Amino acid sequence: MPVPTTLRSRERPSFGIGLVVAVLVLAACSGGAVVENRTPATDPNPTPVPATLPTFDGVYPGATWTRFERPEEAGFSGEALDALHEYVDGINTSAVMAVVGGRVLFEHGPVDSLSYLASVRKSILAMLYGNYVEDGTIDLELTLADMDMDDVGGLLPIERRARVRDLVTARSGVYHEASNPGDNLDDAPERGSQEPGSYYLYSNWDFNAAGAVFERLTGRNIYDALQSDLAEPLGFQDWNRSIHRKSGDPSRSRNLAYHMVLSTRDMARIGYLMLRDGRWRGEQVIPTEWAEEIRSVVTPSEEMNPEALRGGEFGYGYMWWIWDGPETPEAFEGAYTGRGAYGQYITVIPELGLVVAHKTVPQDVTPWDDYRGILTRLVQAHCGADC
Repeated sequence: MPVPTTLRSRERPSFGIGLVVAVLVLAACSGGAVVENRTPATDPNPTPVPATLPTFDGVYPGATWTRFERPEEAGFSGEALDALHEYVDGINTSAVMAVVGGRVLFEHGPVDSLSYLASVRKSILAMLYGNYVEDGTIDLELTLADMDMDDVGGLLPIERRARVRDLVTARSGVYHEASNPGDNLDDAPERGSQEPGSYYLYSNWDFNAAGAVFERLTGRNIYDALQSDLAEPLGFQDWNRSIHRKSGDPSRSRNLAYHMVLSTRDMARIGYLMLRDGRWRGEQVIPTEWAEEIRSVVTPSEEMNPEALRGGEFGYGYMWWIWDGPETPEAFEGAYTGRGAYGQYITVIPELGLVVAHKTVPQDVTPWDDYRGILTRLVQAHCGADC
C-alpha cells in the first residue's frame, strides 16, 4: 500500500567529512529501509501516564516502529503535518521523526542514517548513570579528590572539592581547559573563584569528566554500557558499536569527549524511554526516580550563565535542558530536550505525549530557531478530539 503523504521522506546529499561519510556508508550498506510493523509491542503492566496523553498506554515499538495511518487517530491534523513537510524542506534538516503514544506520527528524511549526536551525548550519559546511582556503584557525593582525579597542569584545591553531582549538573566550578571546544568556557569566571555547586556554566570539562567518572566508578567503557544498558533493551535498529571512538586533545585535558553515533529513529527510542519514565515493554530500563530527577530543573532560567542566558527559554537539569523561562508556552510545561551542535535534538513534550528526534548532518546547520519552528508546528497540529 502507498506510504501516506505525511510519512514521505526525501533524500539528503552525502557530506564529505570523515566520520559522517563513513557512518552514512555503513547505514546504506546495512539496508536501513523503514519497514512498517502492524503489531506493536505492548507492556503487560503499563506505567500510568498523565490523562493529557493519547490513550495508547503500554504501546512500544518492536523490531520496527508502527505508524499511524491517519494522524487524526493520534489527535493531530494530517493537513497540518503535510504542511510541515514543506517547512522542513526549506531548512537544513537531514531527518526528523515525531512519535506519539509509541507510534510514528511524522517522519521526513532518512531516519535510519547514522551520524554523530554532538552534545546530545551528554543527555544520554545522564540516563546511563541511573542504574549505577541506584545500586550505589556511583556515589554522587564523591569529590574529585576522593577519586584522586586530576588533569593536565593540575587542578586547584578548591576545584578538587567538586562532587560528581556538580559535574553532571554543570556546576563544578572547575574552569580547566576542555579537550574539545563547543561550550561556554570562554565566559568562565577566574579559576578558583567559585565554590563547587554554586555556579552554573556549560563546560565540556564537566561533561567529559562526568564520562571519565562513569568509567572509573563502574569499570565499564561508556560505549559498552550504551550497548548493554540502552541499545539492546530498547532494540536499536541501527546500532553499530564498532564505529564509536572518543576524541579530543589529550594535551589540553586527560578527559576525552565520548561522542555517540545514532540514527534518528533510535534517538526517538531514547526520547520515548524518557517519556515513559524509564520503562520499556515491562522492564524498568532506568529507574523512574532517576528519569524524573535528571529532567528536573537544577539551575533555573534566572540563574543561567553567562548572564545573557538568564530569563531565556531554558533552565538546566542533569545534562538535559528544561523549558523554564517566564514565557514558556502552556504545551511546553514540563518539556525538556537534549541539544547538540549543527542541529541534533531529542525533545520530549509530556503534555502531548510527543517525542521529536532531529538530525542535521554536518556541514549543514539547523539553528535552534528553525528547529523550534518544527516543534511549534507539531504543537499547533494537535487538534485532539476535534480533528
